[in-house]
Amino acid sequence: MKNLLNDLFELSNFKLRANKIEYHRTIFDEIFKSDSSFIGIYGSRGVGKTTIMMQLAKKLDYNADEILYISCDHPMLSGVSLFELVEYFSKYGGKVIFIDEVHEALNYEKELKSISDFLDIKLFFSGSSAIKLTNPSFTRRFAMFHLPILSFREYLELSLKVALPSFSFEKVVTNHTKIANSILETLKEEKILRNFSEYLKVGAYPFYFSNKQNYNQMLLDTVNTILYTDLSSIYNLSGEKVVVLKKLLSSICVSDPLELSIESLSKRVGVSKATLYKYIEYLHRAELLRHITYEGKRFKSMQKPDKLYLSNPTLFHTLCLKPKVGTLRESFFASQVSFNSSLYYVEKGDFLVDESYTVEIGGKNKGFERPSKATTPQDKVRGQLKDIKNSFVVADDIEVGFKNKIPLWIFGFLY
Repeated sequence: MKNLLNDLFELSNFKLRANKIEYHRTIFDEIFKSDSSFIGIYGSRGVGKTTIMMQLAKKLDYNADEILYISCDHPMLSGVSLFELVEYFSKYGGKVIFIDEVHEALNYEKELKSISDFLDIKLFFSGSSAIKLTNPSFTRRFAMFHLPILSFREYLELSLKVALPSFSFEKVVTNHTKIANSILETLKEEKILRNFSEYLKVGAYPFYFSNKQNYNQMLLDTVNTILYTDLSSIYNLSGEKVVVLKKLLSSICVSDPLELSIESLSKRVGVSKATLYKYIEYLHRAELLRHITYEGKRFKSMQKPDKLYLSNPTLFHTLCLKPKVGTLRESFFASQVSFNSSLYYVEKGDFLVDESYTVEIGGKNKGFERPSKATTPQDKVRGQLKDIKNSFVVADDIEVGFKNKIPLWIFGFLY
């Protein structure tokens, strides 16, 4: 164990020296100020969990030999007990340990529980977002922090080297015109709509800024790693079952959110409805898929389809040849709003946010009035929104809104 620890210290110091990223994500300060001795950071691959751990390690006030960073996907740790390693590190003066990709470790839930029960050490761990729900005791035993994709605000800060504020959903819908004008004034000559269009294509994952030329291939590799490594190990899925997950993602990628029923989708991917629901949940937990239920299902059993999207617009642009504009708009709104708010879809409008706000999403000409020849379900809904309290039209391709018409891009400033 002593030789292993020496080798791990060498790798840890190299990793810490190599990290040069100074930009702090939204949740960094909240994690740093946490009083908990056991902190978990979960999220999809590629969102920056490792970077945050490196930044925390550098900012914490400990000596170099009191801090250790390890990644459980390293071959050196294959078959090694996390508890025994941390216990040995603690006996030799270790004060804080960072455990990356913890879901790659054998019996990681049991090992983490034992460490928290018996060892006096500060521990940070990161892992796939899919692990958060596998053991409810995590939420009781550890302080858990979710790291989402980059918000549009964070993307702008990284891209333009500018500091921008975030706002609550309530503040956006009640004061959006003033907020939009303030942001536009800060950005000066930078065109918000041009930057927003670029964000939808490439802005979800921070590794874009380190390798723009190979970004799409890196994102494809990331998706495959989530499928073939993370989900495969966490849920014990065979290669054949992972192929079904890929087929499910492809089917949703090219379809409208409500176009496919569970019956037709199960036939398309070749699994039973029960298995399909399970696979949808796996992909939703892994943040490759966004599963939004009908608002009325909260109160009674209803035969209504669920809305299924890829988790964010960047995935659509990478996995689909020609993503649909309307789907991209809804996917963006859902990806930004769902981080801090509850989200359902409704009969009148597109979404119900925090059980209080009804939202209809569309292009710049979208309004509250119903067209004279209302032929589609969407057209028939328009005109009904004006009779609903706290209802809003969220419109793409506009810089500044007016009254209950709000620009879509501004919902990228929620975190």
